[in-house]
Amino acid sequence: MASHVENDPVREYETVLNTEGPAGLQFLNARVPHRYSAVYRLDKGVLHNLYVFDKQAEVVPEFLEAVPLQDSFCQFVLREGLFRTVGTAQDSRLDGHKYQGAIGSYHGLPITDNFGELFGTICHFDTEPLSMADQEFDLFRQAAKILPRYLHKAPVRLD
Repeated sequence: MASHVENDPVREYETVLNTEGPAGLQFLNARVPHRYSAVYRLDKGVLHNLYVFDKQAEVVPEFLEAVPLQDSFCQFVLREGLFRTVGTAQDSRLDGHKYQGAIGSYHGLPITDNFGELFGTICHFDTEPLSMADQEFDLFRQAAKILPRYLHKAPVRLD
């Protein structure tokens, strides 16, 4: 008999956070086609990568370590409350953006800290134009609401 946790991805995510940490990115990433999943912390206009999962387990490119807010797709997340784009090269919202076309797809949400203040973002992205099912985005939203309870853990690289 399968456990209830296996049938409820939100509860399964919470179990992963409690047992494996640090941000459950491997669990979330396994559910989407995107190569990268990451958590960024906003500090003084710069987004600092705290956690990242790369399906290819390669060294994370340096340009993803710290990204000025004005150069990031996270700026749209923070302004709009979410940001989804399947093909950045054709997305007119990104016309003139530094990484338009370099990052092929991006799906991101804001995250708050334990006090309800803006912390940063959580996102899935890839160099290829990839979609994300609405059902997975709904789970992603729930994960972004749960994650603040676990942000006090020390940053750990998952690759």
